[in-house]
Amino acid sequence: MAIPPSVCVFCGSRAGISPTYAQAARATGALIAHRGWRLVYGAGDIGIMGEVARSAQQAGASVFGVIPTHLMALEVGRLDLGTLVVTETMHERKKVMFTNSDAIVVLPGGAGTLDEFFEVLTWRQIGLHTKPVFLLDIDGFWQPLLALVDHVIAQGFAAPSLRDFFVSVDTIDALETQLSAALE
Repeated sequence: MAIPPSVCVFCGSRAGISPTYAQAARATGALIAHRGWRLVYGAGDIGIMGEVARSAQQAGASVFGVIPTHLMALEVGRLDLGTLVVTETMHERKKVMFTNSDAIVVLPGGAGTLDEFFEVLTWRQIGLHTKPVFLLDIDGFWQPLLALVDHVIAQGFAAPSLRDFFVSVDTIDALETQLSAALE
């Protein structure tokens, strides 16, 4: 059986203060399932990370989770996934998630999500991959990040092409359009 196109979702292990973050996470999981894609994510069952996975699973998606040993208890690692990989380190977690995906979607999140985004962005910048990367800018969540990237470019620390290595979308419909074009 062939593996369907796989979408890696990086996002928060917390819920955030706005209910729209959880709604967007659930909609992202449902989108992945309805398109017949596989979800690749951090294997936790908390925050919006858990929302994405539960939604994808309930809608019939194959789910591939990756979690380091030291976060199994803290992030309530899910054992009922189609595939569960337990790693030793956070870096190994990111690498396994990235390697097993065809596209990356970044939902709202904290320091870990920023780390994940900047790692795949850096890998793209230095030519290690050409996978599409999407920021889901629900309620303008990523506007400060986009301003920071523009500032880094304006100050001469990155070429303007840095902005070409990811796409910011502000609705689930726009995400579906972009992901579909990239994966099908």
